Amino acid sequence: MDTPFVLEQLYQAPMEKVWDALTHENRLRAWYFSQLKRFEPVEGFVFEFADDGSAYQKQWRVTQVVEGEKLAHSWQYTGYPGRSEVTFELVAEGAATRLRLTHTGLASFPADPHFARSRFEAGWQHLLGSNLKQHLESSL
Repeated sequence: MDTPFVLEQLYQAPMEKVWDALTHENRLRAWYFSQLKRFEPVEGFVFEFADDGSAYQKQWRVTQVVEGEKLAHSWQYTGYPGRSEVTFELVAEGAATRLRLTHTGLASFPADPHFARSRFEAGWQHLLGSNLKQHLESSL
């Protein structure tokens, strides 16, 4: 059974600023993946990443965009079986914004330490709880 990983984070930033951090490639590069070369928040767009020499090259495609509220993308690796999906959903809470991340399909990856669910969970907690939080709240 594949239980989705869900993580919610409240940011002391307006929804527009959080959406901006999710959809502009320069901002994504700052908190999400520094190897990102090109990104557009358009359904069907294929992310472009710099080749960092890793054996685990990302192969992602934007799967859903609801302007200002929701962004989803596939998460695959070139040459490896498995496909997962990452969804970011935003809800305004006064002047703050709640981001709900849902990552499904983690069990579809091979039984390899690189694809361990705990690795994804720790990664998301760092990306959202530290990187994105600092990115959003340091420039208020």
